[in-house]
Amino acid sequence: MRHLMSPLDFTPEELDRLFDLANDIEHNPAKYAHACDGKILATCFYEPSTRTRLSFESAMIRLGGRVLGFSDAASSSASKGESVSDTIRIISCYADICAMRHPKEGAPMVASEKSHIPVINAGDGGHQHPTQTLTDLLTIRSLKGRLHSFTIGLCGDLKFGRTVHSLIGALIRYANVQFVFISPEELRVPDYITELLREKNIPFREVIRLEEVMPDLDLLYMTRVQKERFFNEEDYVRLKDFYILNAAKLELARKDMLVLHPLPRVNEISVEVDEDPRAAYFKQAQYGVYVRMALILTLLESCR
Repeated sequence: MRHLMSPLDFTPEELDRLFDLANDIEHNPAKYAHACDGKILATCFYEPSTRTRLSFESAMIRLGGRVLGFSDAASSSASKGESVSDTIRIISCYADICAMRHPKEGAPMVASEKSHIPVINAGDGGHQHPTQTLTDLLTIRSLKGRLHSFTIGLCGDLKFGRTVHSLIGALIRYANVQFVFISPEELRVPDYITELLREKNIPFREVIRLEEVMPDLDLLYMTRVQKERFFNEEDYVRLKDFYILNAAKLELARKDMLVLHPLPRVNEISVEVDEDPRAAYFKQAQYGVYVRMALILTLLESCR
């Protein structure tokens, strides 16, 4: 039996097979419409989510399975003090696979150690968001045709952004990927990441101005400044609109550059950008359903 705690739980070769399956699901949905008949997915979400929770539920329903769970810790026995370890033991009696989001880093890992069913980390604090990373990788591979030999700019909240941390960790396994980190000083990417890049001799730059690097990018990965990660309201207000991608800034970019965003957005991408053919973030959300369908099938298969 396998779990998914980090994108690195799958080798690049296994990811290729997972993405091939996701692409087949995309083009042949009827073939998989009953693949999970009789199976149940538990969605245990201890903090708010729209895309991740609903895309998991959509994925399971499209596979013919059913869903149960909770979307808020207050509506679960966690509000009575039940531990994650006890919750997953109970969930293991009711479901065949579990997707868990938790504000505490490492909570899904604790659950996986006590679980009798596969556990998927659907986001743990500011640490990891592996299924978003799989979504990002599938989007890049599907729209760019490769997962190597490009320059990616990551812009916004690089300090608390778990999607950014997961994506960097996944992309360093592919050849000739260069990183440009675009953020204010207060939201710079953590030192452990830049130290890892230096150790592996992977090229990266840190800049503050987005306009400065737009012409150099094959991919631009925008992120919102996350209010829920700030302890100080003043700091959030000061930084929340530091970057706003609009049509004028996009004029500086290559004609085949893609704009990605894990969503939700606030003000960091102007709605006028939505009509630009380079805006791929809504396609990205659709790829999230396909990759989660493929992941559910792969992890359930590991139980046989």
